[in-house]
Amino acid sequence: MPIEVTMPQMGESIFEGTITRWLKKPGDAIEKDEPLFEISTDKVDAEIPSPVSGIVRETRFPEGATIQVNTVVAVIVDAAEAAGAPPAAAQPAAGLQPGAESAARAPVGEEAPTQTKDVPAPAEEAGASHVRYSPLVRRMAKDNNIDLDQIEGTGTEGRVTKEDVLRYLEQREAASAQPTVSAVQETPTPAPEPRAPAAKAATVAAAPPAASAPPPAPLSGEVVPLTKMRAIIAQRMAASAQTAPHVHTVFRVDMTRIVQLREREKANFEQRNGVKLTYMPFVAVAAVLTLRKFPIVNASLERDSIRYHQNINLGIAVALEWGLIVPVIKQAEERNFLGIARSIVDLAERARGKRLKPDEISGSTFTLTNSGVFGEEFGTPIINQPDSAILAIGGLRKDPAVLTDESGNDSIAIRSIQHFCLGFDHRIIDGADAGRFMNEFKKTLENWNQEIG
Repeated sequence: MPIEVTMPQMGESIFEGTITRWLKKPGDAIEKDEPLFEISTDKVDAEIPSPVSGIVRETRFPEGATIQVNTVVAVIVDAAEAAGAPPAAAQPAAGLQPGAESAARAPVGEEAPTQTKDVPAPAEEAGASHVRYSPLVRRMAKDNNIDLDQIEGTGTEGRVTKEDVLRYLEQREAASAQPTVSAVQETPTPAPEPRAPAAKAATVAAAPPAASAPPPAPLSGEVVPLTKMRAIIAQRMAASAQTAPHVHTVFRVDMTRIVQLREREKANFEQRNGVKLTYMPFVAVAAVLTLRKFPIVNASLERDSIRYHQNINLGIAVALEWGLIVPVIKQAEERNFLGIARSIVDLAERARGKRLKPDEISGSTFTLTNSGVFGEEFGTPIINQPDSAILAIGGLRKDPAVLTDESGNDSIAIRSIQHFCLGFDHRIIDGADAGRFMNEFKKTLENWNQEIG
């Protein structure tokens, strides 16, 4: 019996996904739970496993197509059935409007969910007179005072996408920048100048009009469309930079005590717990302990109010070969050192393997990003909205430092030094709050006294 594989719903608010790569082709054998294809949504990239073992008989959509959830994308049969029918390669989906296939092939800016036109509404919406739009598209329309009915959609089956809205905004801004006839007519006419001598006037009249400069030639090079993840990163980083007035403060932290502890305990720690002892859990635990003392840094601005979050949901930025993602350790304040260390390793591994769930990359209240992994002194990060602060971890290096003993005598010693940069939203976090937070964070690391398990 043929088994139909559908586009899964990777979260409550996700109604479509883009097929970025088929891992199996028609005619290929596949085992149950073996990855069949990769998808990209506005929240996560993931590999979708096969629900059964068998032979892939057909794939119904090409790579790059954006498909609604619960739509059949492939058919798998057992070996006996496969012998009786030739495999079918991916074809443009039935029901795509003319020209929609090319739009489906381009994942640039496709956002989930998007508007659906000329498609019967679900049973619970039967008879509704309004067209259904995605939360993202509705929000963009509301923020920019746009009538969505005036926009021609380029998504699957003519749906309006985020890129359609952005393109409409660009065209509207360009049109508003052009001087109108009325504006020209309303421009005050300058007073007439004294008449020039006849000979001079003849010379001026004979002068040819100034030639306009030709447009610059396009630069040579390859033009590559943005991937879905890169388009989302670009949109969110630009929105954060425009929304929050960013301020950054940098602290120099003596990590010598922790470096010595790690060198002494790392072998036993890994043997006992099955996870490597890195510096990240030290930083994460110190951040959680400090956030409990300074809840304003763990808060969010909501219109005219401040929400003080009950829990500390710690986002950990993970660099991928194809972009950046921020998985979240939920309720980090309830975990000990070992629990946080295991969570960091688990989330990072599953992020690189495209196995994260949508709810594991949302809901952060504070974010850590390791900008020093490539040797940087420190970075000045952009806040991960809707957080109000983000902490960038600089590179760890040995530097000479001046030490003062209890008697007040100074000496120079080689110490392990690391710079940490706190980026914060100045609308709700003052410089004094950020300074007190970072000073406490620095003390926690330099005088480490927590059990590591």
